[in-house]
Amino acid sequence: MAKSKSVYVCQNCGAESPKWIGHCPACGEWNSYREEIVSSTPPSGISRDITRRKPELLSGIEVNENDRITSGISETDRILGGGMVKGSLILMGGEPGIGKSTLALQIALATQGRTVLYVSGEESEGQVKLRAGRLEGRNERCFIFNETDLDSVLTQTEAIKPELLIIDSIQTLSSSLLESSAGSVTQVRECAARMLRYAKESGVPVILIGHITKDGTLAGPKVLEHIVDVVLQFEGDGNYVFRILRPVKNRFGSTAEIGIFEMGPKGLREVTDPSELFIRRDRDKASGVTIAATVDGVRPFLIETQSLVSSAVYGTPQRSSTGFDTRRLNMLLAVLEKRAGFRLGTRDVFLNIAGGLKVSDPAIDLAVVAAVLSSNLDIPVDHHIALAAEVSLSGEIRPVARLEQRITEAARMGFSEIVISGFHRDTREVPGLKISKVYKIEGLVRLLFS
Repeated sequence: MAKSKSVYVCQNCGAESPKWIGHCPACGEWNSYREEIVSSTPPSGISRDITRRKPELLSGIEVNENDRITSGISETDRILGGGMVKGSLILMGGEPGIGKSTLALQIALATQGRTVLYVSGEESEGQVKLRAGRLEGRNERCFIFNETDLDSVLTQTEAIKPELLIIDSIQTLSSSLLESSAGSVTQVRECAARMLRYAKESGVPVILIGHITKDGTLAGPKVLEHIVDVVLQFEGDGNYVFRILRPVKNRFGSTAEIGIFEMGPKGLREVTDPSELFIRRDRDKASGVTIAATVDGVRPFLIETQSLVSSAVYGTPQRSSTGFDTRRLNMLLAVLEKRAGFRLGTRDVFLNIAGGLKVSDPAIDLAVVAAVLSSNLDIPVDHHIALAAEVSLSGEIRPVARLEQRITEAARMGFSEIVISGFHRDTREVPGLKISKVYKIEGLVRLLFS
C-alpha cells in the first residue's frame, strides 16, 4: 500500500503549502490553492527504472548536424530552425478551436516514411479518423492511440518505437504514481518530466499540445515552460482564417521567425506569401486606407491599415482599434493635434488592421497617421505607396530596423514608392521604386495631401 500525503498546490505557479492559504506568496494569485493527494512511495507493482549514467567530456561528445526530423510542413520547419531536433520536447499552446490538434495531425500525416504515434486523450480513434479524412497528406505508418494513462502510453512507445510522438493534450494525461486528478499541477509537472526523460533517452521528438488559461498563458505550472525545449504559441482570431505560429522559446533556433497559416476546409494551408493575402491591389480608391511595410520577427510583409474619422455623435469621442494598441493610437492622435494642428478632439477615430492581425511593429506608426489624415481630409492615398517609419512625440519621423527587407518586399510587390524616415542613411536604391524621405509630420502631409 502506498503511503500518501495531502498538500495544497497553487494551480497558477505550482507552489506547495501544507495548509490552505488564500493568497499565494509565490505568484500573488488569490484562491488558487487546491488540495491534492500525492504519493511519497510508488504503488505496488510499479518500479522506477533508474539508469546509471556517467558524465562525458564535452570534447568527446559526437553531434550530427543532421539530427533533425522534418515535419513535412515548411512553415513549421522554418520556425523550428530546420526541423525537429531528435530528443526535443516541443510544447504547442493556443486557444480552444484555434487549430492545435489539426496542425499536430497534419504533421503526423505529412511525415511520410516515419512511424508516428498520435496519442489523443480528448478524441476517440474514430473521431481522429474522421478529422484525418478531410486533411491532406497520408502516412501509412501513423498510429492513433486513445489513452490518458501515462504508463500505458510509455508501454506502447516501447512496442511501436515511433520516430515521432504527439500527445494531445498534456492536461489529459495522468500518472498512476500520483493520486491527484488529471490536469492538476502535480500531474502536469510529473507527466511532462517523464515525457522529457523519454525524449532524451530515446532520441524521439515529442510534441505536447497544451491548453491556455483565460488570460492567454499556458495552463499548468510555469515550470512546464522551463522543462520543454521549444514553446510554440498558436495565435489567431476565430472570426478570421489566418493563424500565426510563433516560437516563444527555442533552444535550437531563433524566436524571431513566425509561421502563417490559413484555415480552410482541408485544414491549415501554409501562407508562403502573406503580402498577397493582406493587401488588395484591385480595390477602388478610398480615403483612410494605407499600406504599411512591416516586419514580424525576421519576415517582412505588407498589410493594409484602415481608418475612419467621423463626427462624434455623443459628447465623448470614441477611440477604437482592432489589431493595434489603443494607447499607441491615442498617442499618435495627440501628436497630430499638437504638432500638425489637426483638431481631432471632437472626432470619432476607428482603426483596423486588415486580416485580423495584431501588429506591434513601431514601423506601422506612419501608415496609421497617414490613414487617419486621409480619412479626416477625405483624400485617398495612392495605393502604390507603402510607408514604414516610427512617429515620436515630438512629431519626428524616426528610422526603423530591417529597412532593406521592407524596401525589397515593397519592390517585389510592385509598389512604385515607399515613404521612410529622412534620418536613414545610405539607403539602397531599387529599380522601379522611389524612396521618399520625410523628417516631420508636416512633411508627410505635404507629400501625400498637397
